[in-house]
Amino acid sequence: MEGVKPTESELEILQILWQDGPSTVRHVHEKIAQNKDVGYTTTLKFMQMMFEKKFLSRTDEGRYHVYKAEVGEEETQQVLLDKFVDSTFRGSAMKLVMQALGNHKASKEELDEIKKLISSIESE
Repeated sequence: MEGVKPTESELEILQILWQDGPSTVRHVHEKIAQNKDVGYTTTLKFMQMMFEKKFLSRTDEGRYHVYKAEVGEEETQQVLLDKFVDSTFRGSAMKLVMQALGNHKASKEELDEIKKLISSIESE
């Protein structure tokens, strides 16, 4: 699915499904309810709408529907990051990286990974 832009609530549901795999509404709701006050029917409604948008697929297992993410985690992150860079940093990836590195003490391992990425981009 090209250009998927889930809402914050939809992204929260997708993150659970990406991490835990296909799940029932009850499972997803219990994970969400650990961090915020939300009703079961609200989670159900979101997941039904996401099914209609084709963000999720669902299969019947007895009395339960099991939902599965139909959008990829990396693809979705890329779309959201592109949107964020465009809207917050006027399209400048450099401004984003400089801000992130300025606000976060990167470990030696993280810096090594960043250097490897830069090298691979330069050699393309």
